[in-house]
Amino acid sequence: MKSYNVRVWGIRRRNSKKAPFQVRWTVAGKVHQEPFATKTLADARRAELLTAARAGEAFDVATGLPSSELRETTSPTWYEHACAYALMKWPNSSAKHRAGIAEALTALTVALVSTSRGAPDTAVLRSALQGWAFRATLANSGEHLALKDTAHDVPHDVRSALEWVAGASLKVVDVAESDNVRRALTALSKRLDGKRAADNTVRRKRMVFSNAMRYAVERDVLPSNPLGRVDWAAPDTTDEVDFQYVPEPQQARRLIEAVRDGGGRGPHLYAFFGCLYYAAMRPSEVASLMRRNCKLPATGWGELVLTQSRPEVGSGWTDDGRSFEERGLKRRARKATRPVPIPPTLVAMLRAHLDEFGTAEDGRLFRAARGGRIRSTEYAELWQEARKAALTNEEADTPLADVPYSLRHAGVSLWIKAGVDPVEVARRAGHSPAVLWRFYAKILRGQQAVSNQMVDAALAEGA
Repeated sequence: MKSYNVRVWGIRRRNSKKAPFQVRWTVAGKVHQEPFATKTLADARRAELLTAARAGEAFDVATGLPSSELRETTSPTWYEHACAYALMKWPNSSAKHRAGIAEALTALTVALVSTSRGAPDTAVLRSALQGWAFRATLANSGEHLALKDTAHDVPHDVRSALEWVAGASLKVVDVAESDNVRRALTALSKRLDGKRAADNTVRRKRMVFSNAMRYAVERDVLPSNPLGRVDWAAPDTTDEVDFQYVPEPQQARRLIEAVRDGGGRGPHLYAFFGCLYYAAMRPSEVASLMRRNCKLPATGWGELVLTQSRPEVGSGWTDDGRSFEERGLKRRARKATRPVPIPPTLVAMLRAHLDEFGTAEDGRLFRAARGGRIRSTEYAELWQEARKAALTNEEADTPLADVPYSLRHAGVSLWIKAGVDPVEVARRAGHSPAVLWRFYAKILRGQQAVSNQMVDAALAEGA
């Protein structure tokens, strides 16, 4: 408990040869005292207490210390705080976000140490932090606990590395100093090879750092977030799609057909890639597509009612140990749905797929060779083979359609160019209109000339 009811008394002499001078003060009526060897030291201490009281600081009733001093004496180390932050975030974070938090905290913790004496190998330290300290597991009680505290098979080198960093880690109050904040930001800005990290990566990791410091404020470890006081700006980034590398409709069709004609798993994944393009779905949404979500009439347009996604992650970041996570649609409430009209071309592809391959036991349309969730490595390999077959050598040497996700960009671009209302495009793609503008601004601006002509025509009719 803290109180502003503070009284600082005058210096009192006491019968002691070692510390004859005493500073006494009360906090909410509770008396506190400190002995000193000289009157000068006692005067200095009394002045500190008076300054804190006059500055409006609350004093801790139990210890008698001003809030600023209490933070200094009780501050956890950065390593302890980072572990607490990771554990706090774990239950309500997606598996990918958990992995991202651990990655950022690892880079920070390696940098925020007071010494390098006796340091373990950097690779071992990073593995220990990311794989053990900042990972949690679901206990039988239903509570999430740090893996390092529950596992019985922690390797010796991992345990030694964590013991070293626990002792070498700076206190959080020291991390808040300008030089150390800059040291941390520099660490976030570099890759493991020392080169500059991608701008989006730097921004993402800086956000984790800022949120961890906000958590320190919440826990009363710090009075404020120090990042706001440091003159350091995250690099400017652009989320806008580079459309020179987004396939045109003819190229998209050739690529999808090349998947089908490639043999092996190609025919099974032909409609998978069709969903990426004709329905502009995310790969994680296609991976979870069920038969019951498909309205596939014999003729005309159909509809896919999307209900969930299965993003692929490492098994260490999910509560059930699977390599993927079952989640609601991205940036939607967990039980929200998103109906997407699909053209006859995709309807025919999906009908043919069901006729030839049926579904998995749980009703999924697409599955791995052994029946589980289709893995990104599997369809990415097919895609690279399709690029070689469908593109010219010159095109294949560029980033044109370099990843399957390019088909989603191509599908959204096609809708915009076709004149579909941007709000409807955003709804079908699972974006907000603001995100749509951020990603597809060039194409949307290009449609303004057509819109202006429509307005001119309407004005002319009224003249």
